[in-house]
Amino acid sequence: MAGAGAVVVLAALAVVGTRTLSDYRSRPLAPDVAQPVEAYAVQLVTGSCLEALPADGEVGRVGVVPCADPHAAQVVAQYAFDAAAAWPGQDGAHQRVTRACVLSDEEVAAGVRLVTWAPSEAGWSRGDRTGLCLAVPTGPVTGSFVDGTATPAGESPTPAG
Repeated sequence: MAGAGAVVVLAALAVVGTRTLSDYRSRPLAPDVAQPVEAYAVQLVTGSCLEALPADGEVGRVGVVPCADPHAAQVVAQYAFDAAAAWPGQDGAHQRVTRACVLSDEEVAAGVRLVTWAPSEAGWSRGDRTGLCLAVPTGPVTGSFVDGTATPAGESPTPAG
């Protein structure tokens, strides 16, 4: 009988541990982190600066750095799908996120491109309903696209007007 009780306790601890880990993995980051950190894509928010842009495909973990450090991309907007929405398909999800993404004329002229991240079907089934718009410059930058202070790494920023 004691063995069965131990199994129940272990099972309960496993459920609590899994739920705690899941909550931690989905807790949003600050818009500009104080130090480099590895984070899950679902933790990113508008303002998050990425050390490197991951290869195409499903994104798990990414390196997030302070925006004052050189970085290869930045989350510049988010698209929130309705929590009760039906899965729109991968193409539909990307199309909806893309409509939320806009660059300034100056950013386009500087060669900045947009990359969209939409939930995958597996992520959707786990409750991920956020799409991200990332500004990707032609080379590393420091500063932020969100507040207009992004400049090529190594150059001094000019005041935002």
